[in-house]
Amino acid sequence: MTIKADHVLDAKGLSCPMPIVKTKKTLDGIEPGQVLEVQATDKGSLADLKAWAGSTGHQYLGTIEEGDTLVHYIRKASANEEKEEVDFANVISNEELEAKIGSENVTILDVREPAEYAFSHIPTAASIPLGELESRLGELNQDHEVYVVCRTGSRSAMAAQLLQDNGFTNVTNVKPGMTGWNGKTESK
Repeated sequence: MTIKADHVLDAKGLSCPMPIVKTKKTLDGIEPGQVLEVQATDKGSLADLKAWAGSTGHQYLGTIEEGDTLVHYIRKASANEEKEEVDFANVISNEELEAKIGSENVTILDVREPAEYAFSHIPTAASIPLGELESRLGELNQDHEVYVVCRTGSRSAMAAQLLQDNGFTNVTNVKPGMTGWNGKTESK
C-alpha cells in the first residue's frame, strides 16, 4: 500500500507526549486537507495519535508498521471540522490521589500501554490502554469515582473525556501522572 503524504514528521525515538506535541505543531503549519505522515517508534503513539486526532477533529487515516517504526497518516481538518483541544476540567494532583488509594467505590484507571504499566504502576490500578478503552468500557463501574492516570496527564485527559462522553459522571484526570508519582508502585 502506498499513501501519498504532503508532509513527513520524524518523531522516531520520542515518547509521550512528544509525538503528539510535534504532530500538533506540524499540522498548524500545513493546509487543511493535506496529509501528514508521522514516523514514530513509541508503540503508544498508535493509540495516542488516533485519540488525539479524533478529539481535535483531524482525521486519523491509519498506521502502517515498517519494522520498528509506526508510520501514521493524519489528514488536517478544515476550519469547520476542527475542534478546539480541551484539557479535562476535573483534575486531581498525585498527592490527592495517593490519599484515595484503597478507598471504597474508587477506581484508579491507568491508560498507558501495557509495557509502561508492567514496569511501574500504582497499586490497585486497573490497566486499560487508551486505544482499547472505548471497547472495554463495560469493565468499569460507572458508580465508582474514576481517577484516570497516564505518564503526563495528556492521554488521561483524553480518556477522562471519553468516559464522561459515555455516561461516567464522576471522572477525574490525574496530573502530572506517573512522571511525578512519588507514592508506592508495583511492577508486573
